[in-house]
Formats: sequence, structure tokens, C-alpha cells
Amino acid sequence: MAKRDYYEVLGVDKGADEKTMKSAFRKAAMACHPDRHPDDPGAEARFKELNEAYGVLSDSQKRAAYDRMGHSAFEQGGMGGGAGGFQDFGDIFSQIFGGAQSGGGFADMFGGGGGRRGAQVQRGSDLRYEMEISLEEAFAGKDVDIKVPIAEDCGRCDGIGAEPGASVETCNTCGGAGRVRTQQGFFTMERACPTCGGQGEYVSHPCKSCDGQGQERVQTDLDVSIPAGVEDGTRIRLTGQGDAAPRRGAGGGGQRGDLYIFVSLKPHDLFERDGPNLFCRAPVPMATAALGGDIEIPTIDGGRSKIKIPAGSQTGKRMRLRGKGMSVLRSGQRGDMYVELSVETPSKLSKRQRELLEEFAAASGDETSPESAGFFNKAKRFWDDLVD
Repeated sequence: MAKRDYYEVLGVDKGADEKTMKSAFRKAAMACHPDRHPDDPGAEARFKELNEAYGVLSDSQKRAAYDRMGHSAFEQGGMGGGAGGFQDFGDIFSQIFGGAQSGGGFADMFGGGGGRRGAQVQRGSDLRYEMEISLEEAFAGKDVDIKVPIAEDCGRCDGIGAEPGASVETCNTCGGAGRVRTQQGFFTMERACPTCGGQGEYVSHPCKSCDGQGQERVQTDLDVSIPAGVEDGTRIRLTGQGDAAPRRGAGGGGQRGDLYIFVSLKPHDLFERDGPNLFCRAPVPMATAALGGDIEIPTIDGGRSKIKIPAGSQTGKRMRLRGKGMSVLRSGQRGDMYVELSVETPSKLSKRQRELLEEFAAASGDETSPESAGFFNKAKRFWDDLVD
């Protein structure tokens, strides 16, 4: 049987945002969960179809692939394997309600969880923060204050997920253990309870403030230290600065997630970076390149360096300044800076300048421009060979 369109399964339009899809999923899951339809053999299939649809549409990359190619995007192991590389039902539910690790499920949806006997210890979600800094800041290091929305226990329900006074009910399927056993031939298999997702319990009336999640997003100020020498794409881990672990049914004590800061560098007007080294292109007046002389160029630390230009320098010549590059991460060393010369030809000449250049051209021989002479000699031989 052909699969139904995922948007149709969730009952949302193709342009629906994350909040709309999440709300639609919650309502549909509450309505079609197999625990509410014990006599309906098709309930489990509908519930799996619903989870599969949400597993794709709640992931931006998978959703984009699905919008382009439909169900074929996840065939032959695409996007991480069968059924689009979905997690189990508990993983999908936990992403919606607090970001716990595996073990979430229908109980999560109602704000319950954390079975009393054998339930898994939950962990808060890891968070990602994108930070863009300048090349100068990457060279010197930087302390920066950031604001991150972090999940904390709901103040109204104290992290339980239930309205004050609402009862917490034990899961009928697993008896509160959070695990169920099934017999397959000679083997006994144990897995998370499919009804409560390993929580062992759920609440009958979700908290109105947190919608049964047990957590609220709180803008939190954090002081982050960016080390000197950090490179583009560096990931900085702040242990325990992610979401708090859901308290529902776990009795508290869960581990907080981590915060990962991904650093990117802004393009620079003067310098290009390659690891610890910097590259800079410097214009050199034609007369200086011909006669030799000094030029002054800036360095990444805000200073200035004088470069001695040898007489007869050509465009493309590289000059090396040792120890004038980037800081090397977690060391006191610095890379080098390479300056590539670009000989400039005057665009506007006075009458006297033109006269002097004409005299120079008349007095010049091949020895003054060896590269030019070599090129035209090769060109002449090329043409002569064509005639022969």
C-alpha cells in the first residue's frame, strides 16, 4: 500500500511551522494512541504512521528532502536508513517534550514519566549556539556574554508536567516498571514500554503553563571565553549548560545537557587565514619594485611591519614575516604572515613623467625585462614552427 502524504497524516498544510506541527502531532497522538483503543487492531499502525510523519517533518533536513523527493528520499537507506532514519517513538516524543534521551513516549505527552521501577535516568537536551567573531578576536581571544534560551523546570508544576492537584497515574501496560518483556521462541526480549515509553506513569491533566512538558524556556545569561587562536568551525563545549533533565517520574537527579558553541569567522578586508598563517596582498609602486625600497604593512595584532623590497621585484613575489601570523591555540606560539607583492603601474602620468618613461623605454634592452624577453622569444619560435 502506498504511503500517505506526511502532511496529510499530521493534518497540516505544507507551509506549517514547527509550533503548528507540534500541536497537531500532540492532538493526533492523544486521539489515536493504542492504549485508548485496545480493541482496534489498526490503532498501532496509525500511531506508527503518525510518529513516522512527525519524525520527518520535525527535522529541517529531512523535511527539505521530503519536500523535494517525497517518500523516495528515504528509500535505500537514504537520510540515515529505513523509514528515513527515524528514532524510536520514545526518541521522537522526547524531542518534543524536554529533549530527554531515549525512553520517552505517550507518558511524556501527558507530562508523566520516569517509571518507578527500572525507568531510565533522563538527560537534558544538548543545545547549539552559533557565534560569529572577527579575525582580530580569534587572534586575541574574547570573553563574551550570550543569552541562551534554556529549558528549566516549570514554575507552576515544579517540573512534573501536571496541573496542581492532578493525579499521576501508573501505566496499566507495564504496571509502572517502564519495561515490558515479550517471548520470541526461546528468547525473552525486554524493551521500553510502548504505552508509557519507559516512564511508568503519566498525568491525567497536563499543566496549563508548560502544556504538560514540565519545562519552560528561560533566557539565561552566560559568560563564554573564546580562546586565542580559535579557528573557523571550532566547537566549544560547555558541560552542564544545556537543558535541565525532565523531572517527570524520574524523581529528579537527571543530568543536564551540554551547550555547544560553534564559532565562525567573519571575512577580513586585508588578511586571509590558512591555519596559523596569514596571507596579505600588498601593492608596490613600480619605481619601488624596480629600484628597491621599503613599504609598511599592518599586522593582525594592530602593529606595523616594514618590509624591504629587493630591486627588480615582480608581481607575485612572496615575502615572509616570521611570527606575525595567528596565535596558535593553547600555546604561546604564532604562525607566519606571507605578503604577496603586486606591482602597480601608474594610471595617470604628468608630461614630465611620460617623457622620462619614454626615455627609459628607448634606453631599455631585453636585459631590463628578462621575463618579457623570454616570453616573446618562445612566442617567436612557436610561430616559426607553425610556418615550417
